[in-house]
Parts: sequence; structure tokens; C-alpha cells
Amino acid sequence: MTTWTELKFGGRTFSPEVRKLGDMKEVVLDKRFLACADMDMALYFMFREVSKNEEDEKRIKERELRYDITIIPPNTLGAEFVKTAGHYHPLIPGSQMTYPEMYEVLEGEAHYLLQCRDEDGGTEKITDVVVVKAKKGDTVIIPPNYGHVTINPSEATLKMANWVARAFSSIYEPIRVKGGAAYFELTNGEFIKNEKYGAVPDIRFLKPEATGIKQIKLNKEVTMYELLREPEKLQFLISHI
Repeated sequence: MTTWTELKFGGRTFSPEVRKLGDMKEVVLDKRFLACADMDMALYFMFREVSKNEEDEKRIKERELRYDITIIPPNTLGAEFVKTAGHYHPLIPGSQMTYPEMYEVLEGEAHYLLQCRDEDGGTEKITDVVVVKAKKGDTVIIPPNYGHVTINPSEATLKMANWVARAFSSIYEPIRVKGGAAYFELTNGEFIKNEKYGAVPDIRFLKPEATGIKQIKLNKEVTMYELLREPEKLQFLISHI
């Protein structure tokens, strides 16, 4: 499998944080696969705080944002497609809503699995599960109060970008404790429930445009990075519309 030791973007070069199988073995369905797999196998590569030049870097920080690029080569985890570890976002201070996030598929295909959880009464309940199938040029917004996992369901490398508030760290533990998200996507295309959650809703399948915000019109002719020139369209990431 190809290893991405660097990313060239604009006139700059970035090094990745590498997610290895051993880092996320708890969220893999196929335990037989895990028993004989190499825990040092690199699954995906996260390039954090990417910018084309120093001026853009300064502008992004002033806006309290972060632009990342993640590369997920094609692979399987035994019975399921390669995926990210999955995480939730923390609450925006003074709010009952978590930080949203915006993704764009730059190359390949992505299945974004979103799940909304309710923790009223101290017990976790999944109230909604959504899968968004996205291709090159599609943007997908992760709404407040949803955790998410990204799956590469194809034989091509998935390269995706995200805009997110820089003020927080992702929360991995709830999905790790449950052994993954509410559903696993198998290599035959089937989604099966994660029994550790108990009762979960059926999956709602949405198109990428259905996740959009009507007040924000995006131009598919340019990459999402260029929203840096229209910062009002990114404001919802740090303060909800």
C-alpha cells in the first residue's frame, strides 16, 4: 500500500499524522482479521492545519478555523471497508450544540456515516443515523450533535478536505467504547448494526446537497479551500446560523 509521507499544497509541504490499525483496533468489526493483522499497518494520513502560504495561514488562524486534508488509500479491515476511527465534537461554549464540520471530496468516493446521540438521563441513545454517499466535488456538512465516521468504499484513494473550528479537540472515546459506530459497512455493500448499541434507528440515506445550509451557496467550480476568501460562509463553524 502506498504511504503518504508528505503533502504538497500551494508552495508548502506538510507531514502527516498517521492512523495505524493498532490505534483503532477497538472499532474494527472483524476480530479474526485483527488476530493476524499487522497493528502497524497505516490506514490513513491526516495533514493538519494546511494552507497554501503564510498569508493564508495567518488568515485561517484569525478566523479561528483549521483546514485539514486526509488521505485514505483503498483497503479492507477484513469484512468491512477501511474507515476512520470516528469521533464526536464537544459543545460550543454556552450552547447545547456541538461544533459542526464541513467536508469536501477532492478525489475518490466517501461514505459519511453520521449518528446523533442523546445522553439525557445519563444513558446514551442513538436517535438518528445518516449515510451520505459523496464523490469528487461534493461537500458534506456534519451538523451539530452528530458523531461521524468516514468510509472509503472504492478501489481508489479517497482524498478529502475539511474546515472546522480550531478551538476544540475531537472526542473519540464514546465510539471506541461501543466498538465502532452504530453500523458497519461490509465489503459487499451491506450495512449491519453494531449490537453494542442496542436499538438504533434505520439508516437514512441522504445526498450531499441535503446536508447543506440554505443560507450558504457553494460554487462547485472551485475547491472549498477558496471559501477562505468568503469568510462569512465559514462563520457557522464557530457560531451557528
